[in-house]
Amino acid sequence: MNWAWIFKGETAVNDKVFQLLEEKQLDALIVKSVPNKIYFQSLKGSGVYLVISKSEVAQFFDGRYRQEIKEQTDRHYKQYEVPKGRYIEEITAYLKKIAVKRLGIESTGLSIQEYRFLTATFDVCLLQDELERIRSIKTKAECQKIQAVCQLTDEVFTSVLPQITIGMTELELSGIIHYEAFKRGASAMAFEPIIASGFRGAYPHGRPTTKRIEHGELLTIDFGLILDHYQSDMTRTLAVGTIDSRLRDLYQTVLSAQTKAVSEIRSGLSGSAIDRIAREVIDEAGYSEYFTHGLGHGIGIGHDVPILSPRSQMILEEGMVMTCEPGIYIPDIGGVRIEDVVMIQGGVGKQLTLSEKELIEVG
Repeated sequence: MNWAWIFKGETAVNDKVFQLLEEKQLDALIVKSVPNKIYFQSLKGSGVYLVISKSEVAQFFDGRYRQEIKEQTDRHYKQYEVPKGRYIEEITAYLKKIAVKRLGIESTGLSIQEYRFLTATFDVCLLQDELERIRSIKTKAECQKIQAVCQLTDEVFTSVLPQITIGMTELELSGIIHYEAFKRGASAMAFEPIIASGFRGAYPHGRPTTKRIEHGELLTIDFGLILDHYQSDMTRTLAVGTIDSRLRDLYQTVLSAQTKAVSEIRSGLSGSAIDRIAREVIDEAGYSEYFTHGLGHGIGIGHDVPILSPRSQMILEEGMVMTCEPGIYIPDIGGVRIEDVVMIQGGVGKQLTLSEKELIEVG
């Protein structure tokens, strides 16, 4: 079956959704998670449900979205305006009408109450990461969007560097990042920036606080932007003034692990194989117990694959985009993380975030 009439633009990836219906023997699929709705060119609002069947694509929405649905979504989609709060009841009636028996839903998309309602009528199949795997192979247009947001991220970082001063708080620095991002055209932050200075660098997800940035410590800045729905994610760790030899050793170890792993990213390798390359460098330096997370995750609209971790058996393929972000986190001392976005093009990894990685001194 050719779905070209349903989807705008490049349809090859979306043909895989029909293949998924066939493989799972599904008559229809309900899409509710925001990233997947955006990917399928639906609205991301909480009152919008996308139903994909073998015969058509339908959007169920309440009156709040009436104008947006008309202006911003695919004209080929069937549109059903329903009373607010009665989405699943109306969808169920629709699915009965088109003779659906086996229904697929995202395992994290619907509430338990909605799941129970649907299972009373249909044979429900919970999808795990099947749609995310479809999204993992980026189209040419998606690659261009990710490259654009990564370039913007580098520009924002460059503008922030000279504004970092000793004595400012982590929250002040976060405010500068927000300002520079929106001034330069970002539509949103991908997540709340991680700003962790000194001993707080040992917190991998250390959100900014009123702690003041001090001379002689490391400063980790991790932020991502959203541009035209696609995200970036970059981390740099800086020296605030002069730092001691132990902190420099931590930095050089992470830098070596990160650059080696980036250079080895290529199609045909597993996520665990790439993770192991970085982890071996950190292990050999004696810091194995302080690298406490996986090496990376997929980049795109959000909640993307592949995952780079010790347990990941996903094989990397052309068009996948991911982060590479090893780190060392030592309680009461601090931490280092260096992260870039990497895209597989021509079978090998191409680094998209290009900000300087040699240790930068600020303040």
